[in-house]
Amino acid sequence: MTLDIFGQTTTVSSSSALDSWNKTQLAFLAHGASTPEHIAKALAAEPDFALGHAVKGLFYVLLGRRELMQTAREALESARTSSAQISVSAREQHFIEALQEWLDGHARRAIEHFGAVISHSPDDILAVKLDHATRFVLGDSKGMRSVIEQVLPAYGPDHPGRGYLFGCHAFALEETGEYSRAKAVGIESMLVSPDDAWGLHAVTHVHDMTADTKAGIDWLTDHESGWAHCNNFRYHVWWHKALMHLDLHQYDESLDLYDREIRRDKTDDYRDISNATSLLSRLELDGINVGNRWEELADLSANRTEDGCLIFADLHYLLALVGDKRDDNIKALMGRLHRDAKESNTDMKKAMAAPGLNAAKGLEAFGETDYHTAFINLARARRTMQDAGGSHAQRDVFERLTIDSGIRAGFLDEAEDILSARTLRRGGHEDGYTSARLKLISLGRKSADVQSQVLA
Repeated sequence: MTLDIFGQTTTVSSSSALDSWNKTQLAFLAHGASTPEHIAKALAAEPDFALGHAVKGLFYVLLGRRELMQTAREALESARTSSAQISVSAREQHFIEALQEWLDGHARRAIEHFGAVISHSPDDILAVKLDHATRFVLGDSKGMRSVIEQVLPAYGPDHPGRGYLFGCHAFALEETGEYSRAKAVGIESMLVSPDDAWGLHAVTHVHDMTADTKAGIDWLTDHESGWAHCNNFRYHVWWHKALMHLDLHQYDESLDLYDREIRRDKTDDYRDISNATSLLSRLELDGINVGNRWEELADLSANRTEDGCLIFADLHYLLALVGDKRDDNIKALMGRLHRDAKESNTDMKKAMAAPGLNAAKGLEAFGETDYHTAFINLARARRTMQDAGGSHAQRDVFERLTIDSGIRAGFLDEAEDILSARTLRRGGHEDGYTSARLKLISLGRKSADVQSQVLA
């Protein structure tokens, strides 16, 4: 055993494998595009590196795509075979068991294994980041914050992961409503680790949640180098910038970013699909014609109706299918959601049941212009929507669809209540969407009053 760059014991013998492993971890923390290259080199240099195989498998399960689960299972098999041949530490065994739990659909049990590692070594930034990523998928923002604040004292000025931990802390603070602290910590994360795209992203979220869109655009414009090195996470940051232009009703700028950056590569990664579908949905809610942009997203999503890895992914696939009116594919996806929800025997399938089914029924009804049914179902789903995972900013597309369906169906008081709760969650900051919908509600009430007087 030897010590890695973070001082953690690692069962690796060759210096070349250790060097590649250290680069793997640093790239992963920075959301770097070079992560797969580095881990491939580490495993090529040391094929029996059990921890390397386990973490590779965890990387794959976090991608949330059905066909990659087999690759992750192969990584698990390699990790178990290697650990049987070469004794590994209890720490490394926990990573292997976490992968097993993830593959079995029990992400919360995987967290228990990361927690065991963190409890023993709070300065184990790899375990903290994987715990953070898993909780993000589960929508557990309070858990994210709790874990990070427990381990903060272990990250002194000389810890190479200090800046990345600050980035995770900033994001957890933002997701739990501590906007001023989140912004300060996110900026500090980038001062310590200039390539900390997650910290940059956390500050971007603060600008979104506090309706400080002009400053948010400036922030991203001034820090493009902070995410240029990223994997497809860079498309997500561009998505944030497009949302800010949308809030200012700069629709041409939003669509330009969609075509030039967000869908530069026509991938079927669920994160990229979610960026695209949620932006197009927001644009259409504002009355913008998005042309034929739904078509390519629907083509990709039609191949994902049987995935069932993450409800967050499924709902965005459904947005694409509804957007392009793919009735047969919608039916197939809805059927699979019903089957998974009925089983409800894993963390992932429980989310298919709630909030999944109600949200999906609401999206389907919205596409059919049945706004009454859409509102009833989306409002029910809203109670547990955080369990779908992702961030407040990402889930906001479902909040907007709920509000808009309520207004269109005449549930004006209910829509106003949801708008008020949305504004409260944003620290009392009223964004462009809220202002526009409050005006629509006011007009709806005036129209109803006039109609009542005429009937009288």
